Amino acid sequence: QVNLVESGGGLVQPGGSLRLSCAASGNIPSIYVMRWYRQAPGQERELVASISSGDSTYFANAVKGRFTISRDNAKNTVYLQMNSLKPEDTAVYYCNADIGSTYFARDRYWGQGTQVTVSS
Repeated sequence: QVNLVESGGGLVQPGGSLRLSCAASGNIPSIYVMRWYRQAPGQERELVASISSGDSTYFANAVKGRFTISRDNAKNTVYLQMNSLKPEDTAVYYCNADIGSTYFARDRYWGQGTQVTVSS
């Protein structure tokens, strides 16, 4: 059993910053890729950023230069630092992680989501 729990969401003014955290707990042999997705009302869930076990990163074009992703393997935690926030960043943010004893035996787990609202 694996649980992912996000935290750090909230209400922030345009131009502000938030730092999201996602901690994995339970039976965790190895964590491979960790990702952040977001879903705005009426829209599909979209990939925002990802980070591999080797710290290779990916960012969606909409957040490049404003968001950074990092991970603390000792804490089984991934972070999303969000700067220069815009109203269009408003969404529920979800983390997921590929976890397993080997790369080919991994499963994907999701957190429950945390609301981010950017508004004045």
